[in-house]
Amino acid sequence: MAKKVTSKKPLKGNLRSHSCKATKHSRKPNLQKVTLDNGEVIRMSARELRTLKKEEKAA
Repeated sequence: MAKKVTSKKPLKGNLRSHSCKATKHSRKPNLQKVTLDNGEVIRMSARELRTLKKEEKAA
């Protein structure tokens, strides 16, 4: 089981039709499984992963 590192959660809201009828809707975060150098598998958002890769490249 992958360990969840991020604190992101689904965003909840309503979809509105032309007649203003509301239906529940949720946008889920883009979570990816990443294997670290020590072999541990974690789940993190794609944006966090991208930021980490940029920081590694700059260092």
